[in-house]
Amino acid sequence: MPKAFLTRLCVVLAATIALAGCEEEKQASAPAARPPAQVGFTTVKAEAVDLTARLPGRVVAFRRAEVRPQVDGIVTKRLFEEGTTVTAGQPLYQIDAAVYEAQVKMAEADLARATATLNSTRTKLKRYESLVKTSAVSRQAYDDVAAEEQENRASVASANAALDAAKINLGYTEVLAPIGGRIGRSSITEGALVTAGQADALATITQLDPINVDFTQSSAELLRLSQMFKTGQRAQGNGDELPVTLFLDAIDLEYDHRGTMQFSEVTVDETTGSVRLRAEFPNPERDLLPGMFVHGIVNQGVVENGYLVPQAAASFDRMGDPFVYVIGEDDTVSQVKVHIVDAAGKDWLVDRGLSDGMRVVVDGLQRIRPGAKVTPVEVQRPTAASGEKPQKMSALH
Repeated sequence: MPKAFLTRLCVVLAATIALAGCEEEKQASAPAARPPAQVGFTTVKAEAVDLTARLPGRVVAFRRAEVRPQVDGIVTKRLFEEGTTVTAGQPLYQIDAAVYEAQVKMAEADLARATATLNSTRTKLKRYESLVKTSAVSRQAYDDVAAEEQENRASVASANAALDAAKINLGYTEVLAPIGGRIGRSSITEGALVTAGQADALATITQLDPINVDFTQSSAELLRLSQMFKTGQRAQGNGDELPVTLFLDAIDLEYDHRGTMQFSEVTVDETTGSVRLRAEFPNPERDLLPGMFVHGIVNQGVVENGYLVPQAAASFDRMGDPFVYVIGEDDTVSQVKVHIVDAAGKDWLVDRGLSDGMRVVVDGLQRIRPGAKVTPVEVQRPTAASGEKPQKMSALH
């Protein structure tokens, strides 16, 4: 065999072996097929959601009475301790009663005089009744006595009224508490001259239990709520007895007692565009004092068929419309537009676009796109059983 032929054969074999080694190396270094992305999802279901609004408010006394004298005189005693609790009808001040006692005695004397005159006239009238029948006295004389008897009866009635008035004024010398509650400082001391109907109050009594809280809500929000009630998006709830939860602004602490909504004003404040709502709260520990700033969670109806979706699951397109990613039966992701009504803590309330049993992606959104296959993993949401209270809706403003 020629030497040149052997040389060419060796070269061909070496090249074939080298090419085979390169192909094996390429196959060994080729990347494996990427598995579907793992995403977390939650299954949504329609439920009745309580709607609430967080409103600013201010504590207002349930009753407040300014104590003023109803007769003139010198104050001889103060009968209460400042800052204590008084009851309705409790004596607070004593005004010098000597003048008014004398007026009562004078009125009693006038009444006795008028009564005696009436008795005398009645006796005379009875005598004239028998004499006029026998014409012993004229009819005119009888009529005059009868008229005099009526005048004397009127005098007795007037004297009785004057006596009642004198007794009332005498009773007013003891200034009584018009309501029960906490009484403040006294503006006068013993020896001070007071007059009936004076401008300055002697003291002020404030009833603290129960106590009122006035909240303010924008008229625009009330109008929006009204429209939702009309369209059926919200139900009215449990009538007028709407519960109210109160939080103290100073320490952001929930108040121990639950209140109830009493009424809302029928006019809108021209300067703020808001409407006032009043709620009543028990206040046995006197923790709430008039003038304190608070805020309350006010129940404002129910959404009968709403879906609570974590806010992290919602995205917004270029037009600002919200959408979520939903996992289909074949584990393929699709994009679904939704309608958001309100916010509820870390959730959105959705009333359109979803249906029961849909699997909404809540974790791993950055790893997916419409039409992509995924590996779904269910995410357990907090419930009341796990120690966290379920969220309630908070109306957007």
